Amino acid sequence: MAAADIVLTGAAVRTLDPARPSAEAVAVKDGLIVAVGDAADVREWQGPRTETADLGGATLVPGLTDAHSHPVWGLELASGTDLSAVTDLAGLRAALRGAERRDGWVLAWGLDHNAFGGRELHHALVEEALDGAPAFIRLYDGHSALVSAAALKAAGIHGPREFVQRASVVCDAQGRPTGHLIEHAAMDLMTGALPKASFAERGGRLLELLSGMAATGIASAHVMDLGGDSLELLASVEGSAELPVRLRLAPWCMPGADDEELERLIAVQREHGRDWRVGGVKFFMDGTVEGGTAWLEHADCHGSGTGAFWPDPAAYSAAVHRLHRAGVGTATHAIGDAAVRHVLDTVEALGARGAGAPVHRIEHIETVPDDQLGRFARLGVAASMQPPHTAYTRADHSDEWSKRLGPERAARAWRCRDLRDAGAVLALGSDWPIAPYDARRVLATALAPRGAAAGRGLTGLMALEGCTTHAALAAGESTVAGRIAVGYRADLTALGVDPVRATADEIADAPVPLTLSSGRITHRA
Repeated sequence: MAAADIVLTGAAVRTLDPARPSAEAVAVKDGLIVAVGDAADVREWQGPRTETADLGGATLVPGLTDAHSHPVWGLELASGTDLSAVTDLAGLRAALRGAERRDGWVLAWGLDHNAFGGRELHHALVEEALDGAPAFIRLYDGHSALVSAAALKAAGIHGPREFVQRASVVCDAQGRPTGHLIEHAAMDLMTGALPKASFAERGGRLLELLSGMAATGIASAHVMDLGGDSLELLASVEGSAELPVRLRLAPWCMPGADDEELERLIAVQREHGRDWRVGGVKFFMDGTVEGGTAWLEHADCHGSGTGAFWPDPAAYSAAVHRLHRAGVGTATHAIGDAAVRHVLDTVEALGARGAGAPVHRIEHIETVPDDQLGRFARLGVAASMQPPHTAYTRADHSDEWSKRLGPERAARAWRCRDLRDAGAVLALGSDWPIAPYDARRVLATALAPRGAAAGRGLTGLMALEGCTTHAALAAGESTVAGRIAVGYRADLTALGVDPVRATADEIADAPVPLTLSSGRITHRA
């Protein structure tokens, strides 16, 4: 063997490779793992230019993957004042009074629906705190916003609008906008009026964000968007720097997509850089429970939720089938039980699929009945879920998510363990900026989910697999990623605790001595 570029030693290595479950040292060359062995093997791997890193007893695991994140589009979503710590209306008003203005605007994000205490969202609730300033306040789910009266005027929004996809400019009985905008098409009405960050500023923020992700152990991320000038931004950043996290990006396919658009989505799969590539297509089958746009088998307590995001669900199915025939995998946002069922029905109608067929996956899956659990494994559909989302619910079901669904469906919250027990592939992620990107928090909340999902956690091994081997399966990369084995990509994460044996609290605060992405050290404590 030629001398390695990097040798990692002094670690308890959890390989997740059945052929060799544990080791003491790993050698890396040209971005790949070239040797896995014992401490006694290290000398023969080294050469005069080999870098050796002693991990001091840390546990080395396959590089952690965030299987659902928005680090590029999320730069826009996470603009302005972070409201994630706000818990009530008084706190919201106080935060808005002190919020920084950008070109005279108040931009804010991360606001929990529960902060309104069950009140209907209306700009009148915050106008006093804004003192007449235009404001755009994103709710935590990323699917809705509250905007001020001045912002509505600036965007020319004076009444209800019609949309091709499920979306709504909420209006009062007199037809006047309340400031509550539900779903992407409605929020996009604000785009032309909002202040924008410069191209250079966004590039700097992207590098800073990815560095922060690497510091929590993240080596790669499945990015569930690719819009606007994202390709140009990634190429520009890579022109002068290395991405600290490798990105796999999935462009959106929205209702109304015709043959030309589907061909464009197929063609863009060829795009890539050094540490990013396009892989798959993202769909939306519904919206969110709190916004009343999750597609449910039976209406929620407000009488909402009985319609799909695609007004013609059959058109969604036809688009998935077209992409499948072209060898393109899909990831579909499906939160409600009817949405999940329709995606599974769509994949089942594809018929038998052989080795090498594209992987299809469902994102979020917040409530699903017993009769659907076994279908994931039987149909080969990967479940992609985000344990940190459980923090927005409460064990007593007094939160907006649970109240909307009612006790029966709320009792089926985030069934990660049930899906694993049913044999499903289960990839785990954060959905940043909807929840914090910290990979340790993803692992910790997978072990000990909060709120409505409390008491139904994964084992330590299941949680680790969700960020490694199962994430690789969900991306169709199981032969090159997700394990520490010769020939696999050198994505590696060193943790100060053993994530398989540690408690949730220990994992949440664990030191991260080292992260490697494609053989490059992207974080060193």
